[in-house]
Amino acid sequence: MSENLSNVNIENVVASAFLDQRLDLNAIVRLFPNVEYKPEQFPGLVYRLKKPKTATLIFASGKLVCTGAKSENEARKAVLKVIEDLKKNGLMTTSNVNIQIQNIVASAELNGTIDLEKSIYALERTMYEPEQFPGLIYRMDSPKVVMLLFASGKLVCTGAKKESEVVEAVNKLKKILEERGLIKYRS
Repeated sequence: MSENLSNVNIENVVASAFLDQRLDLNAIVRLFPNVEYKPEQFPGLVYRLKKPKTATLIFASGKLVCTGAKSENEARKAVLKVIEDLKKNGLMTTSNVNIQIQNIVASAELNGTIDLEKSIYALERTMYEPEQFPGLIYRMDSPKVVMLLFASGKLVCTGAKKESEVVEAVNKLKKILEERGLIKYRS
């Protein structure tokens, strides 16, 4: 069998929340001068937190989109902190909040080199055009994620909704690469 898998690193977790009310973005700007709001360029405002280090887009519709978190838990904490700040300042009355993880982006190192040319034929649902992009795009059905594989053995996984899906997908891919002789481990 092969070496142990190096750590999977969660790079970004995107979470969203839908508040059951509209928000007055101009009032948020007046109360929180550190937010970024340029309505002529983008319809939402950017609310940044230092802990956890995230940016939450707030829209007048009551939709929030948080990016930059390094875990599901951190993403939920960030959204709840923004909501708490809005409530404390009388900008939000609803308590009905549904936070959902939309996407997890992670990177991993397989500690070997991957034969991308052979992988195109050995894996289903792939796309590889090295003149345009050095990575092979592999669409996995279960869990439903997209992997970018690089000859160096590095990969990026996107589309997962849970951290456990990332680990499952990376381990499943590693097993497939080994079984089909598509990875050579460094000694």
